[in-house]
Amino acid sequence: MISIPYQLVMQIPILSRRGGSKCCQRCGGWHTVRTRRTVSGCRVETQRCSALGSPARSSPVSAGSEHGERFSRKVFVGGLPPDIDEDEITSSFRRFGPLVVDWPHKAESKSYFPPKGYAFLLFQDESSVAALMEACITDDDKLYLCVSSPTIRDKPVQIRPWRLADADFVLDASMPLDPRKTVFVGGVPRPLKAVELAMIMDRLYGGVCYAGIDTDPELKYPKGAGRVAFSNQQSYIAAISARFVKPYVLDDQMCDECAGARCGSKFAPFFCANVTCLQYYCEHCWATIHSRPGREFHKPLVKEGADRPRAVPFRWC
Repeated sequence: MISIPYQLVMQIPILSRRGGSKCCQRCGGWHTVRTRRTVSGCRVETQRCSALGSPARSSPVSAGSEHGERFSRKVFVGGLPPDIDEDEITSSFRRFGPLVVDWPHKAESKSYFPPKGYAFLLFQDESSVAALMEACITDDDKLYLCVSSPTIRDKPVQIRPWRLADADFVLDASMPLDPRKTVFVGGVPRPLKAVELAMIMDRLYGGVCYAGIDTDPELKYPKGAGRVAFSNQQSYIAAISARFVKPYVLDDQMCDECAGARCGSKFAPFFCANVTCLQYYCEHCWATIHSRPGREFHKPLVKEGADRPRAVPFRWC
C-alpha cells in the first residue's frame, strides 16, 4: 500500500498556535486564552479581545460563516463513549438535521456500536454542519460537543468537519500547472489539508506549485489520497523515486513515440515511470521500445479508479 510515513506527517508545521494564545476571530490579533468548565464538565474557552474590550467565545464557525465558507456534509466524530450505539448517536445529533450514522466496514461487520470509538455523520443538508459547529465548544483549536450514553453522561467528543477550501492550495501561482509533472500520493491522513501536503512535499523535494486533496464527488470528503504538481523535472523525478509517490497517470495523452500514427490516433494506455523513459506509449510502441536491452523489465502504469495509477503485466505480441 502506498502511504505517507508517519515521520513525514509529523513534519507539518503548527501555524495556528502560540503557547497559550490564539488568533482572535474578531480582530486578528493574538490573545491569552482561558478555559473553564461548565456544570456538566465540558470545557468552554474564552479569549479577551482588547480591540473590542469584551470576552469572546473562540468560534471558527462565526468567522467562516462571514466569508461564506462551505463544508462537507460528512463530519468525523471521535472519542465516542464505548457503549453508545447507532440510535443513540443519531439521537444526539438529530437536532441539527436529518442524518445517517456510518463507520468503516459497518455493513460487513453488522455491528451496532462503532468498534473504534469514532463514526461519521452524513447530514442531508450542509446547513446542518454549520449548526453543529456553532453548538460546539473549542479547545486547543479543536471542536467538541458533549454526548451521553447509558453509562457516561456529557462526554466531550471531537467534531471534525472538512472545509471544502482546504482541498486545494497553490504554493506558487506564477508557475503554470503541468499535469505531466504531477504525482499521486496515497495514504494521506484524512485531516491533512492541501496546504500541509504542499509544505511536506516542498520540504522533501522542492519545486511544489500546487497540492490537492482528492475528495469523493458526492460528499466532497477526503478519500485518503492527493495530487502534487511540481514546477521542474528534477523535483518531479525525485518525488516519483519515493516509494509512497507515483506519477499521476493521464488518460488523454497521445503516444510520445508515434503521436498516434501507429494506433489510429487513440490515446496512449501506458505510461512508463522509469526515469529513462517518462513517456506515454501505445501498445505497439511499448512493445517496440521495451524489447530493447535494459528496458524489458519496465512496468507500464495505467490509470484506474480514484485516479490511482496501477502497474499491469504486459504480454508481448
